[in-house]
Amino acid sequence: MVAVIAMPFVVRGLGTERFGLLSLAWVVMGYFTIFDLGLGRATTKFVAEALGKGEGGRVSQIIWTAVTVQAIMGAIGALALFLMTDYLVERVLNIPPALIYEAEATFRLLAFAIPLVLLSSSFSGVMEAAQRFDLVNSVKIPTSTLTYLIPLIGLYLGFGLSGIVLLILIARVGALVALAAISIRTNPGLRKYSFSVSTFSHLFAYGGWIAVTSIVGPILIYLDRFLIGSLITIAAVAYYTVPYEAVTRLWLIPASLTMTLFPAFSSLESIKDNHKLGTVFARSIKYVLLSLGPILVFIALFAGDILRFWMGDDFAAESTIAMQLLAFAVLINSIANMPFALIQGVGRPDITAKFQLLELFVYIVVAWFLIGKFGIAGAAGAWTIRVVLDALLLFTAAFKVCRFSPTLLAENGMTPAVLELMMLACIGYGLKAFAYALPFICQSLLFIGIVVAFIIFAWNYVLDDLDQGLVINAMKPKITWRAHYEQE
Repeated sequence: MVAVIAMPFVVRGLGTERFGLLSLAWVVMGYFTIFDLGLGRATTKFVAEALGKGEGGRVSQIIWTAVTVQAIMGAIGALALFLMTDYLVERVLNIPPALIYEAEATFRLLAFAIPLVLLSSSFSGVMEAAQRFDLVNSVKIPTSTLTYLIPLIGLYLGFGLSGIVLLILIARVGALVALAAISIRTNPGLRKYSFSVSTFSHLFAYGGWIAVTSIVGPILIYLDRFLIGSLITIAAVAYYTVPYEAVTRLWLIPASLTMTLFPAFSSLESIKDNHKLGTVFARSIKYVLLSLGPILVFIALFAGDILRFWMGDDFAAESTIAMQLLAFAVLINSIANMPFALIQGVGRPDITAKFQLLELFVYIVVAWFLIGKFGIAGAAGAWTIRVVLDALLLFTAAFKVCRFSPTLLAENGMTPAVLELMMLACIGYGLKAFAYALPFICQSLLFIGIVVAFIIFAWNYVLDDLDQGLVINAMKPKITWRAHYEQE
């Protein structure tokens, strides 16, 4: 939300070319986490396991081992980017001669951000493992907000691009200090430094496969746009990107749940509570289906109207089918986040990495064929095929690895949830077919009325006593983090 408000002012203040450099700076700060070697995720898992087993004394050794290695890898990454700056600026990136010096200064400053980002992931992993997302957000929300506000502050102070990046670096230092301080406050054992080679070998064995996923994942996400640009036109990329970016923003819902599920799965697996593991897994899928399903049904039914109202007739004509396919694909992919988190949580990140490598080769072939034949609708179709394949592989692997009963999902209320969502889709389709003459706003209000009925029906007939208790408990005021630890 801050970015939406701030970006127009930043673009006008910096100019298009300098803003492009700032955008690349954000990308570099994100993608250079490949130097993480998956240790951030590994830290969360092994700390959650230690806490689940009541072995709090191991936490310090796990954290300081990860932090030490992250510092070394961050220094290597910083040196690599520092040495590559001239080559990137002068040969790889098409930067105007007038901005060469400023771009070089910017990228050299960015090199120092790499160790900050890596170390922050280890310390935030401590709190994520303990399910203290309130503390994580108390640092990450201001940090993320400042990423977009700092350029405005820098422009107000008369700074150039390199000055703005320096301010962002200072904010990252502050975030790292805050994360470290909170981690030490909530885990006093961290006051004593402890490093273990054997602990590192366990972290690396797990994190190495996470690193593979981190490298392959972005390729699977962005490949379709490169293929559209090469096989069709650059304009077609825009017609595809707009519905894709709009629909995939809804990943916020499953991603938030997955972040909490991963340490929970790790903890439950460590104490071998397979029954509760299966219950949490199955009910999480149901919650995603019930919360995200109605939104995506609405988008699929009213895709043309949404695009026409938002972007104009051209986008409605070109992008409607793609948006409808992507809405279905996002629902499938969101549900697949649950077995993905489960498989990694029980210590088998090699499975998810191997699946993504397999899907990459299949996806390239399918996308190349469908894009060439059907344009951006083919791109959306190829992406849908990939996520359906991904979901089938992940669910099969999850049930096999965890030895769940084939009736697990039905026992936890998935059958009525699926049937109700299908009923909503059918009623919505009937509404769209018979009320097509009504204005879009009127149709939307009618659909919202149907969704209200969907919620009431779900509460009374789909959610059982356990589900209702969880919802009611989640709405109660929470005690402070200080009181929480005093009680413990």
